[in-house]
Amino acid sequence: MATVADHVIATLKRSGVQRAYGIPGDSLNGFTDAIRRADDFSWEQVRHEETAAFAAAAEAALTGALAVCAGSCGPGNLHLINGLFDAQRTRVPVLAIAAHIPLAEVGSDYFQETHPQNLFRECSVYCELVSTPEQAPRILAMAMRAAVEENGVAVVVVPGEVFGHRLDETGWGARPLLPTGSVCHPDEQGLRAAAAMLNSAANVTILAGAGVAGAHDLVVELAHTLQAPIVHALRGKEYIEYDNPYDVGMTGLLGFASGYKAIAEADVLLMLGTDFPYQQFYPDRAQIIQIDIRGRNLGRRTPIDLGLLGTVADTVAALRPLLTSKTDRTHLERSLKHYRKTRKRLDSLASNDRDRTPIRPEYVAAVADRLAADDAVFTVDVGSPVVWAARYVSMNGRRRLIGSFNHGTMACALPHAIGAQTADRERQVVALAGDGGLAMLFGELLTLNQNRLPVKVIVFNNSSLNFVELEMKAAGIVNFGTELDNPDFGAVATALGMFGRRVEQPAELEDALRDAFAYDGPAVVDVVTARQELSIPPAITAEQAKGFSLYAIRTILAGRADELLDLVSTNVARRILN
Repeated sequence: MATVADHVIATLKRSGVQRAYGIPGDSLNGFTDAIRRADDFSWEQVRHEETAAFAAAAEAALTGALAVCAGSCGPGNLHLINGLFDAQRTRVPVLAIAAHIPLAEVGSDYFQETHPQNLFRECSVYCELVSTPEQAPRILAMAMRAAVEENGVAVVVVPGEVFGHRLDETGWGARPLLPTGSVCHPDEQGLRAAAAMLNSAANVTILAGAGVAGAHDLVVELAHTLQAPIVHALRGKEYIEYDNPYDVGMTGLLGFASGYKAIAEADVLLMLGTDFPYQQFYPDRAQIIQIDIRGRNLGRRTPIDLGLLGTVADTVAALRPLLTSKTDRTHLERSLKHYRKTRKRLDSLASNDRDRTPIRPEYVAAVADRLAADDAVFTVDVGSPVVWAARYVSMNGRRRLIGSFNHGTMACALPHAIGAQTADRERQVVALAGDGGLAMLFGELLTLNQNRLPVKVIVFNNSSLNFVELEMKAAGIVNFGTELDNPDFGAVATALGMFGRRVEQPAELEDALRDAFAYDGPAVVDVVTARQELSIPPAITAEQAKGFSLYAIRTILAGRADELLDLVSTNVARRILN
């Protein structure tokens, strides 16, 4: 007879899981001891349980397979919650093992007592307590099935003493628990209604999200049939931007003016696998068709004229025979021309800028993009790094871009990189980290060394919570509480025994990144970047314009005119010189 923990590990191994991320704790001892005894299953120790969940999310995003994290009772598993929210909102399959206090003590306000079933219910597709050892195999099997079929988080809460109980073999988990395959597209009536709208429209624009994964060629062929520009949401970037003559850039707060314009001028907007949340970027008068595998998403961001339930690949394949090929390229050419103009302006900012300092963050992202491997995995922090990655990191069908794009949490770049690098130690992983985000989970630099993970960390060091400052400016608020007193991150990395370098001069950047990328181990390149660089959204509202004016007035009245002068010199003078 094996222990419950042994059964858990055996079940996971049968389904292809090779590791679990976490930190040991007394209530997890039975689980980690089973890992110690197991063959071909590793315990990936991190320095914070939040990182364990982020790492599992990144592994699941990279591989498409179930990934596992674990936390001990009370504070231990509670720390998982932010990373689990990220995994749930990114829609990747993650199993969380949440160890619990002794079952007999539940409800007694015992040491470290929480109620995990309540805490994790909002960020999971399945969350259940194992009350007896006999329940464990079946609950684990149901949890794994829910995670892989619904692409979400499943949480199994296990009192610590249950792990050590011995249990006979059962049928639950005796066979691999793998995701099923299916074909899913709308019925004939829905397809014909969509075709009628698209065939009769003069100007069609496609908005592509993460749901176009695996459907790149089909969507490009669809754009050719409709002579439609393709705009992408941030999560659609890695799946549709490359090898795409119909690409006109991104829309949204981080996007391009060309993407916004192509949508604004459409007669019909065709939304493919996107839950793009910002209502102000949708067209005012166009008809809207939305295709999504999740019916609950249809029409929840903007009113739609037709909702179709299905995968993008299956639905587009079924729809194309009903479409009439268009020959009028007026809307498409206008959109492409605007994109070329927008792209040229953006690329002009990604320059050395005559050795001026601080270094432009656009230049940092562009050089990293140029030097990185063709199949590199980029992980990005929320805030200004995600802006520069969205605009300057290019996709090619082999590269990946992983971030907290739906949950929007700080400090994700390094933990995501840990999961991506653990899943594939031969692949280059580049973490584009903000100084605030890196500092928040700074201890995970130690994880890179301890676990021998050759992650390359590029720090956008502007000594501030930069994106928060931009939000304050747009709201007319004087920047406050956003200053960061940072160390030399390169020197810290060197002290930790890894490659470390600080870059303050633009001319030094390329050599520093080349050396870091060539280094056989973890590396940190600390780049001092311009604090006042503005990442202007493609559409400025009257409220935002008013906000910037109020910010300027209030900043002067607060005796901080030098800050306003720095803002002007960084963003206006540079563009005039260009």
